[in-house]
Amino acid sequence: MGWHEARERASPIRFEVFVREQRVPAEIELDDMDAKCLHALAFHQEKAVGTGRLLPDGHIGRMAVLKPYRGKGVGAAMLERLIEAARARGDREVALSAQVHAVPFYRAHGFVEEGAEYEEAGIVHQAMRRVL
Repeated sequence: MGWHEARERASPIRFEVFVREQRVPAEIELDDMDAKCLHALAFHQEKAVGTGRLLPDGHIGRMAVLKPYRGKGVGAAMLERLIEAARARGDREVALSAQVHAVPFYRAHGFVEEGAEYEEAGIVHQAMRRVL
């Protein structure tokens, strides 16, 4: 879905996970790329509990799941939907910037590390890629 449809439900999830929990500066959490992305939302009953986005260049980002719903397959389902969307539009690969604690999660979904770890928004990340 587009940002105009996702914003109301995705923004609070991203602020909870990235700004409140991880201390990412609020001013960099939402960006001008949101309007250009395909967004995924995950629901438990009728409550939005997770979100992620697929950028026009094939990058997946802003994957966030509310704490009570982690470890229950929510992130995996969203990731697979975003990968399917990339494949459907003809992308040959997808890439992402994983927080290092999440590398095993992405590895389990076919992503491979590229290059050295680096810091972004005060958090150590690892570039990863998956051929479709």
